[in-house]
Amino acid sequence: MSSDSASDKAVHADEKGVHPAAAGKVNDASDVIVLSHATFASAAPRRRGPLGIYDHTACQVALLGLVCFLGPGMFNALSGIGGGGQVDRTPSINSSIALYSVFAVMAFFSGSIHNTIGSKPTLFIGTLGYSLYIGSLLSYNFNQNGGFVIGAGAVLGACAGLLWCSQGALMLSYPAEREKGRYISIFWVIFNLGAVLGAAIAMGLSWHSTSNTVSNGTYIAFLVLTALGAFVSLTLKSPGKVRRTDGVPVVVPKQMGWTDEFRGLIRVLHTDPWIVLLFPLFLASNWFYTWQFNIYNGLLFTLRTRALNSFIYWLSQMVGSFCIGLLLDSPRLARRTRAWIGWGVAICIVFAVWGGSYHVQLGYTRADKPSEGLGSEYYRTDVHSPEYGGLAVLYACMGLLDSITQCFTYWLFGAMSNDLAKLAHFAGFYKSVQSAGSVGAFALDKDGASFMAELGVGWGLNAAGLIIALPVLAFRVTETTDALQEKTVEGREQDIKQIVDKVVHENN
Repeated sequence: MSSDSASDKAVHADEKGVHPAAAGKVNDASDVIVLSHATFASAAPRRRGPLGIYDHTACQVALLGLVCFLGPGMFNALSGIGGGGQVDRTPSINSSIALYSVFAVMAFFSGSIHNTIGSKPTLFIGTLGYSLYIGSLLSYNFNQNGGFVIGAGAVLGACAGLLWCSQGALMLSYPAEREKGRYISIFWVIFNLGAVLGAAIAMGLSWHSTSNTVSNGTYIAFLVLTALGAFVSLTLKSPGKVRRTDGVPVVVPKQMGWTDEFRGLIRVLHTDPWIVLLFPLFLASNWFYTWQFNIYNGLLFTLRTRALNSFIYWLSQMVGSFCIGLLLDSPRLARRTRAWIGWGVAICIVFAVWGGSYHVQLGYTRADKPSEGLGSEYYRTDVHSPEYGGLAVLYACMGLLDSITQCFTYWLFGAMSNDLAKLAHFAGFYKSVQSAGSVGAFALDKDGASFMAELGVGWGLNAAGLIIALPVLAFRVTETTDALQEKTVEGREQDIKQIVDKVVHENN
């Protein structure tokens, strides 16, 4: 179908309030229906009162953020302290390699699993691994069983692949196009509030501790919170009952066979290969955590200072995601303009933060510390040390870097589709490649690469990922995502047409 004919049909939809597809004008299996705002403006209004608030897509994304607040948020709080809060980083590093290796494989196929069993079951299963992982760290304090920590990490990798696939699909399919940046920021703020709270708990419990490891009480508190996350995931509304603020319903994919869904994964890659140009950006998005958490925060600071730094890091993520969300949804700017400005902000902060990090890294090497990465207290900066202020500001800027680049990445591939099934695959690709990057970073650290080499790789990947993504901004991002021009998994256009016909019938 030509772009001219698609535009003509979209114009008719706005003029008459009914899209031609509602009358059955679907030309072939490659066409998908545009759902016009006029068609659904009065369809199935939300309930009033508390139930109306619960029905709102912003509330659903907030609940999704709460799930990740209680699961990945607690995990991030421990990771941000360095070495999972342990004196010996080795079990945490080995576990992280297992975690992200399994995560990378599971996430790649998680879109097919999501589309087969549904969003809520996928999300619920995904929450279960976090309690097991934190329980393994608690167990390690008693028996030093590194094998259990590694096994728990592998299980968490499988669970996390499912959780983040469902999260990405729901977060990007619930908002209208004009709201995606804000919804991403809503999620990111709540999600990172979990890490802020977790870091505050760790800081409070370790402030007067002379030990360099997280206490049992801290792990128990985190264990309880992660268990609550599984319960909260069950409170979300079924996606098939959700309508966006513009009246457009979220079309849930029919549950097809596993073979069909895996074919759909390949079809998404074949029909929208632009997503592959974002893979380097995906790869870079978590690579720097090893350097930031273990080499910078984990080695340069005392335990209580590391906990405070973690608190500052995740708090700055909340600020960064809020600001970039407002920018990416600015009503005064065209979507393509917002894409370019967002890219410019991201590339500037990449060079500013990594430049400052390079300056700090010049002051110490791996040889300055014992092989297990401990070092004496003499070398560790405390809250009251005179040099602490500048180092804390730099760490806060690292949090800004993470939130801005990740939120921009989500927004970028969210601008390529509004379809729940397709976004599930995109989110799976994102987390798969991202996790593969984490494996590479942890392996590089474990093999004893110089700290400067690890910094250089992280910096280079961050910059290269944004540069390689430029063709997507130039040629793939449009002012609106026209579903008539979007290729999704086979059969989705018929699903959407049925929903259109039903709503049009209700309005008549």
